[in-house]
Amino acid sequence: MLIDRDPARREEMMTRMGRRTVPQVFIGETHVGGYDDLSALDRKGGMVPLLAAA
Repeated sequence: MLIDRDPARREEMMTRMGRRTVPQVFIGETHVGGYDDLSALDRKGGMVPLLAAA
């Protein structure tokens, strides 16, 4: 979804996530955060369990 091109969806994202930047990454129903958050999760070994659960 190109949320940065849809003002209504961008507003929804900011309301739900409290974040303004894209991308906002979800694995299944879990909000991971932005790219930096995703990268940190991967470095800590936390991405594989989330992917397995999804």
